[in-house]
Amino acid sequence: MNADTIVYEKKNNLVRLAVLENGQMVEFDMYDKSLAVEGNIYLGRLTHKMELAGGGVGFKVNIGDVTEGFLNTNTSDTKDLSLSEGQSVVVQVAQTRHADKGAKLTRNVQIVGTTVVYRPMRTDVNVSQKITDHETIRKMRSIIFHHMKGQEGWSVRTAAVEFEEDVIVEEMQKLRSVYEAIRMRARSASAPALLYEGEDPLYEYIRRHKSSLKKIVINDHNMVSDVEEVVDTATEYTAEPFEKFGLEDQLIEALNPVAKLKSGGEIIIRQTPACVTIDVDSSALRENGSAADLNNEAAVEIARQIRLKNLAGKIVVDFAGSKEYALMRPVIDLLETELADDASCGKVLGLTKAGNIELVRQRRRPSLLEMYTEECPTCQGTGRVEK
Repeated sequence: MNADTIVYEKKNNLVRLAVLENGQMVEFDMYDKSLAVEGNIYLGRLTHKMELAGGGVGFKVNIGDVTEGFLNTNTSDTKDLSLSEGQSVVVQVAQTRHADKGAKLTRNVQIVGTTVVYRPMRTDVNVSQKITDHETIRKMRSIIFHHMKGQEGWSVRTAAVEFEEDVIVEEMQKLRSVYEAIRMRARSASAPALLYEGEDPLYEYIRRHKSSLKKIVINDHNMVSDVEEVVDTATEYTAEPFEKFGLEDQLIEALNPVAKLKSGGEIIIRQTPACVTIDVDSSALRENGSAADLNNEAAVEIARQIRLKNLAGKIVVDFAGSKEYALMRPVIDLLETELADDASCGKVLGLTKAGNIELVRQRRRPSLLEMYTEECPTCQGTGRVEK
Protein backbone atom coordinates (compact mmCIF):
# COMPACT_ATOMS: atom_id res chain seq x y z
CA MET A 1 0.00 0.00 0.00
CA ASN A 2 1.29 3.44 -0.99
CA ALA A 3 -0.95 5.87 0.89
CA ASP A 4 -0.48 9.46 -0.29
CA THR A 5 -3.06 11.46 1.71
CA ILE A 6 -4.43 11.50 5.24
CA VAL A 7 -7.71 13.32 5.91
CA TYR A 8 -8.47 14.33 9.52
CA GLU A 9 -11.85 15.78 10.44
CA LYS A 10 -12.72 16.77 14.02
CA LYS A 11 -16.18 17.95 15.08
CA ASN A 12 -16.48 18.55 18.82
CA ASN A 13 -14.85 15.42 20.33
CA LEU A 14 -15.59 13.12 17.39
CA VAL A 15 -12.68 12.50 15.02
CA ARG A 16 -12.87 10.79 11.64
CA LEU A 17 -9.64 9.86 9.90
CA ALA A 18 -9.21 8.45 6.40
CA VAL A 19 -6.11 7.21 4.59
CA LEU A 20 -6.24 7.59 0.80
CA GLU A 21 -4.34 6.07 -2.09
CA ASN A 22 -4.98 7.80 -5.42
CA GLY A 23 -8.22 9.22 -4.04
CA GLN A 24 -9.50 5.83 -2.86
CA MET A 25 -10.00 5.27 0.86
CA VAL A 26 -7.90 2.35 2.09
CA GLU A 27 -8.17 2.88 5.87
CA PHE A 28 -10.74 4.54 8.11
CA ASP A 29 -10.85 5.29 11.81
CA MET A 30 -13.33 7.09 14.04
CA TYR A 31 -12.95 7.84 17.73
CA ASP A 32 -14.45 10.05 20.43
CA LYS A 33 -11.65 11.86 22.25
CA SER A 34 -13.85 12.20 25.34
CA LEU A 35 -14.01 8.40 25.71
CA ALA A 36 -11.46 5.70 26.48
CA VAL A 37 -9.11 5.83 23.51
CA GLU A 38 -6.27 3.32 23.20
CA GLY A 39 -3.24 4.56 25.12
CA ASN A 40 -5.14 6.61 27.72
CA ILE A 41 -4.16 5.97 31.33
CA TYR A 42 -6.73 6.09 34.14
CA LEU A 43 -7.05 5.70 37.85
CA GLY A 44 -9.86 3.17 37.84
CA ARG A 45 -11.94 1.49 40.53
CA LEU A 46 -12.42 -2.28 40.58
CA THR A 47 -16.19 -2.80 40.73
CA HIS A 48 -16.92 -6.47 40.09
CA LYS A 49 -14.79 -9.60 40.40
CA MET A 50 -15.28 -12.25 37.71
CA GLU A 51 -14.26 -15.90 37.59
CA LEU A 52 -12.72 -16.71 34.21
CA ALA A 53 -12.24 -19.96 32.33
CA GLY A 54 -9.20 -21.94 33.43
CA GLY A 55 -9.32 -20.63 36.98
CA GLY A 56 -8.42 -17.05 36.09
CA VAL A 57 -9.83 -13.91 37.66
CA GLY A 58 -10.87 -10.64 36.06
CA PHE A 59 -12.41 -7.36 37.16
CA LYS A 60 -14.83 -4.87 35.74
CA VAL A 61 -13.22 -1.46 36.15
CA ASN A 62 -14.89 1.93 36.32
CA ILE A 63 -12.68 4.36 34.39
CA GLY A 64 -15.38 6.96 33.76
CA ASP A 65 -16.20 5.64 30.28
CA VAL A 66 -19.78 4.90 29.17
CA THR A 67 -18.99 1.18 29.57
CA GLU A 68 -16.86 -0.33 32.33
CA GLY A 69 -13.52 -1.69 31.18
CA PHE A 70 -12.17 -5.20 31.74
CA LEU A 71 -8.91 -6.15 33.46
CA ASN A 72 -7.64 -9.73 33.25
CA THR A 73 -5.55 -10.39 36.34
CA ASN A 74 -4.14 -13.67 35.01
CA THR A 75 -1.39 -11.83 33.13
CA SER A 76 2.26 -11.16 33.90
CA ASP A 77 1.60 -7.57 34.99
CA THR A 78 -1.05 -8.43 37.62
CA LYS A 79 -0.80 -12.11 38.59
CA ASP A 80 1.37 -11.43 41.64
CA LEU A 81 -0.83 -8.62 42.93
CA SER A 82 -3.63 -8.99 45.46
CA LEU A 83 -6.60 -7.08 44.06
CA SER A 84 -10.10 -6.69 45.47
CA GLU A 85 -13.38 -4.94 44.68
CA GLY A 86 -13.39 -1.24 45.56
CA GLN A 87 -9.64 -0.90 45.13
CA SER A 88 -8.22 1.89 42.95
CA VAL A 89 -5.67 0.87 40.30
CA VAL A 90 -3.73 2.60 37.52
CA VAL A 91 -4.66 1.04 34.18
CA GLN A 92 -4.09 1.76 30.51
CA VAL A 93 -6.46 1.15 27.61
CA ALA A 94 -4.96 -1.66 25.53
CA GLN A 95 -7.96 -2.01 23.24
CA THR A 96 -10.89 0.36 22.80
CA ARG A 97 -14.40 -0.88 23.46
CA HIS A 98 -16.37 -2.46 20.64
CA ALA A 99 -19.98 -3.60 20.34
CA ASP A 100 -21.27 -4.04 23.91
CA LYS A 101 -17.86 -4.92 25.36
CA GLY A 102 -15.90 -2.40 27.40
CA ALA A 103 -12.30 -1.42 26.79
CA LYS A 104 -9.61 -4.00 27.54
CA LEU A 105 -7.27 -2.69 30.21
CA THR A 106 -3.77 -3.51 31.32
CA ARG A 107 -1.60 -2.67 34.32
CA ASN A 108 1.45 -2.86 32.08
CA VAL A 109 1.58 0.88 31.36
CA GLN A 110 3.68 2.10 28.45
CA ILE A 111 4.38 5.65 27.24
CA VAL A 112 4.87 5.89 23.49
CA GLY A 113 7.44 8.23 21.97
CA THR A 114 8.73 8.77 18.44
CA THR A 115 11.91 6.71 18.83
CA VAL A 116 11.23 4.57 21.92
CA VAL A 117 8.46 3.26 24.14
CA TYR A 118 8.90 3.51 27.91
CA ARG A 119 7.65 0.43 29.79
CA PRO A 120 8.22 1.13 33.51
CA MET A 121 6.62 -2.16 34.63
CA ARG A 122 9.09 -4.23 32.59
CA THR A 123 12.82 -4.86 32.84
CA ASP A 124 13.63 -5.96 29.28
CA VAL A 125 14.79 -4.15 26.14
CA ASN A 126 13.56 -5.11 22.70
CA VAL A 127 13.99 -3.71 19.22
CA SER A 128 11.37 -3.41 16.48
CA GLN A 129 11.25 -6.50 14.28
CA LYS A 130 11.31 -4.21 11.25
CA ILE A 131 14.92 -3.36 12.12
CA THR A 132 16.75 -6.33 10.64
CA ASP A 133 20.36 -5.16 10.38
CA HIS A 134 22.30 -6.88 13.18
CA GLU A 135 24.74 -4.01 13.66
CA THR A 136 21.89 -1.50 13.96
CA ILE A 137 20.11 -3.73 16.49
CA ARG A 138 23.32 -4.02 18.53
CA LYS A 139 23.81 -0.23 18.41
CA MET A 140 20.24 0.51 19.51
CA ARG A 141 20.37 -1.93 22.40
CA SER A 142 23.72 -0.48 23.47
CA ILE A 143 22.28 3.06 23.56
CA ILE A 144 19.33 1.98 25.68
CA PHE A 145 21.33 -0.12 28.14
CA HIS A 146 23.91 2.64 28.57
CA HIS A 147 21.25 5.20 29.52
CA MET A 148 18.87 3.04 31.56
CA LYS A 149 18.16 4.02 35.16
CA GLY A 150 17.44 1.15 37.51
CA GLN A 151 14.76 -1.39 36.65
CA GLU A 152 12.81 -0.21 33.61
CA GLY A 153 11.85 -1.57 30.21
CA TRP A 154 12.19 -0.08 26.75
CA SER A 155 11.13 -0.84 23.18
CA VAL A 156 13.06 0.70 20.31
CA ARG A 157 10.78 1.85 17.49
CA THR A 158 11.59 1.55 13.79
CA ALA A 159 11.88 5.33 13.48
CA ALA A 160 14.80 5.39 15.94
CA VAL A 161 17.29 4.56 13.16
CA GLU A 162 16.66 8.01 11.67
CA PHE A 163 17.82 9.88 14.80
CA GLU A 164 21.11 10.53 16.56
CA GLU A 165 21.82 9.07 19.99
CA ASP A 166 21.31 12.37 21.82
CA VAL A 167 17.75 12.67 20.45
CA ILE A 168 16.90 9.16 21.67
CA VAL A 169 18.41 9.81 25.11
CA GLU A 170 16.52 13.11 25.40
CA GLU A 171 13.25 11.34 24.61
CA MET A 172 13.99 8.64 27.18
CA GLN A 173 14.22 11.32 29.86
CA LYS A 174 11.07 13.03 28.60
CA LEU A 175 9.06 9.80 28.81
CA ARG A 176 10.33 9.13 32.33
CA SER A 177 9.10 12.60 33.31
CA VAL A 178 5.70 11.91 31.78
CA TYR A 179 5.35 8.71 33.79
CA GLU A 180 6.45 10.41 37.00
CA ALA A 181 3.76 13.07 36.45
CA ILE A 182 1.19 10.28 36.02
CA ARG A 183 2.26 8.73 39.31
CA MET A 184 1.95 12.08 41.09
CA ARG A 185 -1.55 12.65 39.71
CA ALA A 186 -2.62 9.16 40.75
CA ARG A 187 -1.67 9.86 44.38
CA SER A 188 -4.03 12.81 44.70
CA ALA A 189 -6.83 11.80 42.27
CA SER A 190 -10.10 10.06 43.12
CA ALA A 191 -11.13 7.16 40.88
CA PRO A 192 -12.33 7.23 38.20
CA ALA A 193 -9.93 9.84 36.78
CA LEU A 194 -8.04 10.38 33.53
CA LEU A 195 -4.33 10.55 34.35
CA TYR A 196 -2.85 10.73 30.87
CA GLU A 197 -4.31 11.27 27.43
CA GLY A 198 -2.50 9.18 24.86
CA GLU A 199 -1.11 10.56 21.65
CA ASP A 200 -3.70 11.37 18.99
CA PRO A 201 -3.87 8.35 16.63
CA LEU A 202 -3.22 10.74 13.72
CA TYR A 203 0.50 10.73 14.53
CA GLU A 204 0.68 6.94 14.39
CA TYR A 205 -0.92 7.00 10.94
CA ILE A 206 1.57 9.66 9.82
CA ARG A 207 4.53 7.61 11.04
CA ARG A 208 3.21 4.44 9.45
CA HIS A 209 2.75 6.01 6.01
CA LYS A 210 5.65 8.43 6.17
CA SER A 211 7.54 6.95 3.21
CA SER A 212 4.70 7.51 0.71
CA LEU A 213 2.68 10.30 2.35
CA LYS A 214 2.42 13.53 0.33
CA LYS A 215 -0.34 15.51 2.03
CA ILE A 216 -2.24 15.81 5.32
CA VAL A 217 -5.60 17.59 5.26
CA ILE A 218 -7.07 18.80 8.59
CA ASN A 219 -10.11 20.87 9.55
CA ASP A 220 -8.70 22.08 12.87
CA HIS A 221 -6.31 25.07 12.84
CA ASN A 222 -4.68 24.11 16.16
CA MET A 223 -4.08 20.57 14.93
CA VAL A 224 -2.54 21.90 11.71
CA SER A 225 -0.04 23.91 13.77
CA ASP A 226 0.76 20.94 16.03
CA VAL A 227 1.36 18.62 13.07
CA GLU A 228 3.52 21.15 11.21
CA GLU A 229 5.82 21.32 14.25
CA VAL A 230 6.70 17.64 14.11
CA VAL A 231 6.42 16.51 10.44
CA ASP A 232 7.71 17.80 7.11
CA THR A 233 4.77 16.54 5.05
CA ALA A 234 2.65 19.26 3.40
CA THR A 235 -0.24 20.06 5.74
CA GLU A 236 -3.27 22.14 4.80
CA TYR A 237 -6.51 23.36 6.39
CA THR A 238 -9.86 22.48 4.81
CA ALA A 239 -13.19 23.18 6.52
CA GLU A 240 -15.04 20.07 5.29
CA PRO A 241 -12.37 17.61 4.13
CA PHE A 242 -14.60 14.52 3.97
CA GLU A 243 -16.99 16.37 1.66
CA LYS A 244 -14.14 17.75 -0.48
CA PHE A 245 -12.68 14.29 -1.12
CA GLY A 246 -16.04 12.55 -1.60
CA LEU A 247 -15.46 10.32 1.41
CA GLU A 248 -19.08 10.28 2.59
CA ASP A 249 -20.03 8.35 -0.55
CA GLN A 250 -17.04 6.05 -0.11
CA LEU A 251 -18.13 5.31 3.47
CA ILE A 252 -21.63 4.39 2.32
CA GLU A 253 -20.09 2.07 -0.27
CA ALA A 254 -17.75 0.56 2.35
CA LEU A 255 -20.70 -0.33 4.59
CA ASN A 256 -22.14 -2.46 1.81
CA PRO A 257 -21.32 -6.15 2.47
CA VAL A 258 -20.88 -6.68 -1.28
CA ALA A 259 -17.83 -5.31 -3.10
CA LYS A 260 -17.86 -5.38 -6.90
CA LEU A 261 -14.82 -6.48 -8.88
CA LYS A 262 -13.84 -5.12 -12.30
CA SER A 263 -13.92 -8.64 -13.74
CA GLY A 264 -17.63 -8.90 -12.94
CA GLY A 265 -17.24 -11.03 -9.83
CA GLU A 266 -18.18 -10.03 -6.29
CA ILE A 267 -16.83 -10.26 -2.77
CA ILE A 268 -19.49 -10.89 -0.12
CA ILE A 269 -18.46 -10.12 3.47
CA ARG A 270 -20.42 -11.22 6.53
CA GLN A 271 -19.43 -10.35 10.10
CA THR A 272 -20.59 -12.66 12.89
CA PRO A 273 -19.69 -12.84 16.61
CA ALA A 274 -17.55 -15.92 15.91
CA CYS A 275 -15.73 -14.96 12.72
CA VAL A 276 -15.78 -13.00 9.48
CA THR A 277 -16.69 -14.93 6.32
CA ILE A 278 -15.72 -13.73 2.85
CA ASP A 279 -17.08 -15.38 -0.28
CA VAL A 280 -15.68 -14.75 -3.75
CA ASP A 281 -18.66 -15.08 -6.12
CA SER A 282 -17.92 -15.75 -9.79
CA SER A 283 -21.56 -15.84 -10.98
CA ALA A 284 -21.25 -12.52 -12.81
CA LEU A 285 -17.76 -13.25 -14.17
CA ARG A 286 -17.28 -12.08 -17.73
CA GLU A 287 -16.86 -14.79 -20.36
CA ASN A 288 -13.19 -14.02 -21.04
CA GLY A 289 -12.25 -14.29 -17.37
CA SER A 290 -10.85 -17.23 -15.40
CA ALA A 291 -11.07 -18.38 -11.80
CA ALA A 292 -7.34 -17.74 -11.31
CA ASP A 293 -7.60 -14.15 -12.57
CA LEU A 294 -10.71 -13.58 -10.45
CA ASN A 295 -9.03 -14.91 -7.32
CA ASN A 296 -5.95 -12.75 -7.85
CA GLU A 297 -8.09 -9.66 -8.29
CA ALA A 298 -10.19 -10.66 -5.28
CA ALA A 299 -7.11 -11.21 -3.08
CA VAL A 300 -5.94 -7.62 -3.61
CA GLU A 301 -9.42 -6.23 -2.95
CA ILE A 302 -9.95 -8.46 0.11
CA ALA A 303 -6.76 -7.08 1.69
CA ARG A 304 -8.08 -3.54 1.08
CA GLN A 305 -11.51 -4.40 2.47
CA ILE A 306 -9.97 -5.97 5.60
CA ARG A 307 -8.12 -2.73 6.33
CA LEU A 308 -10.94 -0.41 5.29
CA LYS A 309 -13.66 -2.23 7.27
CA ASN A 310 -11.17 -3.01 10.06
CA LEU A 311 -12.13 -6.67 10.06
CA ALA A 312 -10.53 -8.63 12.90
CA GLY A 313 -10.40 -11.95 14.69
CA LYS A 314 -10.83 -15.11 12.61
CA ILE A 315 -11.39 -14.47 8.90
CA VAL A 316 -12.33 -17.30 6.53
CA VAL A 317 -12.21 -16.75 2.75
CA ASP A 318 -13.91 -19.00 0.21
CA PHE A 319 -12.26 -18.32 -3.15
CA ALA A 320 -13.71 -19.43 -6.48
CA GLY A 321 -12.85 -22.60 -8.37
CA SER A 322 -10.67 -25.50 -7.31
CA LYS A 323 -9.54 -25.82 -3.70
CA GLU A 324 -6.36 -27.77 -4.47
CA TYR A 325 -3.34 -26.43 -2.60
CA ALA A 326 -1.17 -26.16 -5.73
CA LEU A 327 -3.75 -23.86 -7.34
CA MET A 328 -4.40 -21.83 -4.17
CA ARG A 329 -0.74 -21.30 -3.24
CA PRO A 330 -0.34 -18.23 -5.54
CA VAL A 331 -3.46 -16.67 -3.98
CA ILE A 332 -2.12 -17.31 -0.47
CA ASP A 333 1.20 -15.69 -1.45
CA LEU A 334 -0.59 -12.67 -2.91
CA LEU A 335 -2.70 -12.20 0.24
CA GLU A 336 0.43 -12.38 2.39
CA THR A 337 2.12 -9.75 0.22
CA GLU A 338 -0.86 -7.40 0.37
CA LEU A 339 -1.07 -7.69 4.17
CA ALA A 340 2.68 -7.58 4.80
CA ASP A 341 2.61 -4.02 6.16
CA ASP A 342 -0.72 -4.32 8.00
CA ALA A 343 -0.57 -2.39 11.28
CA SER A 344 -2.98 -4.85 12.92
CA CYS A 345 -0.75 -7.80 12.03
CA GLY A 346 -3.07 -9.60 9.61
CA LYS A 347 -1.66 -13.10 9.16
CA VAL A 348 -2.56 -15.75 6.59
CA LEU A 349 -2.65 -19.15 8.32
CA GLY A 350 -3.08 -21.21 5.18
CA LEU A 351 -5.58 -23.55 3.54
CA THR A 352 -8.09 -25.44 5.70
CA LYS A 353 -9.19 -29.01 5.02
CA ALA A 354 -12.43 -27.61 3.65
CA GLY A 355 -10.47 -25.65 1.03
CA ASN A 356 -10.88 -22.19 2.54
CA ILE A 357 -8.10 -19.72 3.30
CA GLU A 358 -7.96 -18.76 6.97
CA LEU A 359 -6.55 -15.54 8.40
CA VAL A 360 -6.32 -13.91 11.83
CA ARG A 361 -6.02 -10.20 12.60
CA GLN A 362 -5.62 -8.31 15.87
CA ARG A 363 -8.71 -6.49 17.14
CA ARG A 364 -7.50 -3.06 18.19
CA ARG A 365 -10.51 -0.89 17.35
CA PRO A 366 -14.15 -1.43 16.39
CA SER A 367 -14.97 -2.45 12.83
CA LEU A 368 -16.49 0.06 10.43
CA LEU A 369 -19.83 -1.74 10.79
CA GLU A 370 -19.70 -1.40 14.60
CA MET A 371 -18.81 2.28 14.32
CA TYR A 372 -21.82 3.17 12.21
CA THR A 373 -24.50 0.58 12.95
CA GLU A 374 -26.07 -1.40 15.75
CA GLU A 375 -27.97 -4.68 15.83
CA CYS A 376 -31.65 -4.42 14.90
CA PRO A 377 -33.71 -4.99 18.11
CA THR A 378 -36.50 -6.63 16.09
CA CYS A 379 -34.63 -9.22 14.04
CA GLN A 380 -31.52 -9.27 16.31
CA GLY A 381 -29.24 -9.03 13.33
CA THR A 382 -30.59 -11.90 11.24
CA GLY A 383 -32.11 -9.65 8.59
CA ARG A 384 -34.81 -12.26 7.80
CA VAL A 385 -38.59 -12.25 8.06
CA GLU A 386 -41.09 -14.98 8.80
CA LYS A 387 -42.61 -16.79 5.80
